[in-house]
Amino acid sequence: MAAHAKFRFRSSAELKAKAGELGLDLPFEDDISPLFEAVAVAGRTLPNRLAVLPMEGADAEASGAPSEMTLRRYRRLAAGGGGLVWFEATAVGPQGRSNPRQLMLTEGTVAAFSRLVEEVRAAAARAPEAKGRPLLILQLTHSGRFSKPEGTPRPAIVHRSPYLDPLHGLPPDFPLLTDTELETVRDDLVEAAELAAAAGFDGVDIKACHGYLLSELLAAHTRTGSRYGGTFEGRTRLLLETVRTIRRDDPGLLLTSRVSAADTVPFPYGFGMDPDSPATPRLEEPLALVSKLVEAGVGLLAYSLGIPYWKPQYGRPFDTPIPGGKTPDEHPLEGVARHLRVATEIQRAFPGVPVVGAGYTWLRRFFPHVAAAMVRAGRTAVVGLGRGALAYPDLAADLAGKGRLDSRKVCTTCSLCSLLLRQGGPSGCALRDAEVYRIS
Repeated sequence: MAAHAKFRFRSSAELKAKAGELGLDLPFEDDISPLFEAVAVAGRTLPNRLAVLPMEGADAEASGAPSEMTLRRYRRLAAGGGGLVWFEATAVGPQGRSNPRQLMLTEGTVAAFSRLVEEVRAAAARAPEAKGRPLLILQLTHSGRFSKPEGTPRPAIVHRSPYLDPLHGLPPDFPLLTDTELETVRDDLVEAAELAAAAGFDGVDIKACHGYLLSELLAAHTRTGSRYGGTFEGRTRLLLETVRTIRRDDPGLLLTSRVSAADTVPFPYGFGMDPDSPATPRLEEPLALVSKLVEAGVGLLAYSLGIPYWKPQYGRPFDTPIPGGKTPDEHPLEGVARHLRVATEIQRAFPGVPVVGAGYTWLRRFFPHVAAAMVRAGRTAVVGLGRGALAYPDLAADLAGKGRLDSRKVCTTCSLCSLLLRQGGPSGCALRDAEVYRIS
């Protein structure tokens, strides 16, 4: 590992030289036109290969309905011209909310979500470079051990972890969710998927990443005496039951699941980690899970890495950690290259199903060239940005119209959006949208 360093590259030549010095695979393409090719996704057409990845805003109404601030955020993202708008983690019940202002989809809020869909589609149609209808996917979740429905921690855990339990000071006898309680979560996810379809979303994502409930179940090697734990079959059962039920009940809904390909918690307390080298990622089980998800009807693949509260740099390479956070013991380019490698492994293992890549934001104005090279080589089908889109919602329109990004508008990976979320929101770009988002 190289020492951590901030982004200081003035040219693509400097960026490529640093990647070479570090021995990293960083493909680069001058021609970014591959990003504006249409791509088939489960019988639908994505108008281009740029996606807005899910980033929580913590700005919903108390009921979970989208607020005016939520609507503003998504109108701006949709008007930016991306081919896929992936809506943030939306709770399927009050006890699974990550904060009191997390979006929540219920019978009582479905009409407000319908309005959100309508306004997003209208904003997308007005985009300067609009050349097709973007796909809209809603991420559905239960926050598990990171639940804070009233603003203070209310952990709901499925196994005990010597690495994660100390984050909330949990005692050794802290109760685990029962199988019956987990089946209720499954039923809530299925019901929320039906509501999402009724609201007009093209598809749903059953969230299984970042250490939240379904993600933690995948890592529940030590959960015994349960249908949902221990063996690979048991740990993946709830996620697969959920996906199969949704596919049976609503065959026209696009299905995906954003899965942590490696959550970085050492084996046997993490998923995607090597039993023979517990702190080392190993994709054998994640790839086996993806195979089962595809068999169950998932038509779009998405992955992430790490747990934001554990090792955030694995999912989001950054210049600056949040206040009080640790500076990683690796160069951010190593984190970017890790993302590219994982996307490549998954896409090449499943060439017939589009993979949404991540980890591009730290590259600033150079990301389109790396992304285009990944697409051209068949190493990913769609390129996603979370923080990058919050900072620069019209990046796709600028790329299409000008052929380049404005360096004064790109995300600086300062972690202030993450800090805002930790403070309870609303969360957005405190640098590029400072009139709306302020650090307290």
